[in-house]
Amino acid sequence: MLRYQTVPVTPFQQNCSIVWCDATKKAAIIDPGGDLDRLLAAIDKLGVSLEQIWLTHAHIDHAGGTGELARKLALPIVGPHPGDQFWIDGLAQQSRMFGFPPAEPFVPTRWLADGDSVTLGEETLSVRHCPGHTPGHVVFHSASAQRAFVGDVLFAGSIGRTDFPQGNHQQLIDSITQRLWPMGDATVFIPGHGPESSFGRERRSNPYVKNT
Repeated sequence: MLRYQTVPVTPFQQNCSIVWCDATKKAAIIDPGGDLDRLLAAIDKLGVSLEQIWLTHAHIDHAGGTGELARKLALPIVGPHPGDQFWIDGLAQQSRMFGFPPAEPFVPTRWLADGDSVTLGEETLSVRHCPGHTPGHVVFHSASAQRAFVGDVLFAGSIGRTDFPQGNHQQLIDSITQRLWPMGDATVFIPGHGPESSFGRERRSNPYVKNT
């Protein structure tokens, strides 16, 4: 069984998720944007073995702690899609712009593409490329757990911003309707900020994608 715990980090209250295979206790961390001491304490308390870093996209509040964490624990960095290379290259500038601690540079160990999968112990999650918020944004989906970690593509009652460089509103809507909705109305998603919701609830009530 796939299990997870979400820990809001940084002044932006970004939902960093610790995910693990219950059978093996092997864990990954999704979007370690910062506050690494708090994240490592949470991992220690859970008693799981952190083996990978997964990135949905490379905005500072999602990726700011990645380089330091990878260096300290010798962890592979998986994701995002190569479309976010320019955001990774600009992390130092992003950290200055938003008043974050300096972000260490990094190179992903493995880039992700639509249709890829990632494995954690006995659990496998599928990867969907969902551009619009950023060009290289990806989403991690566990069909068995009916959970999706969607970063800043979709929120409870809202959608991701598209006014950043290379953002695209129509691409974002297409990503939601063509790549998230087929995962099923019952699928619960963990957004990059704010509370969880389900795809069915958002299809019914989210003003940006209602009745799509």
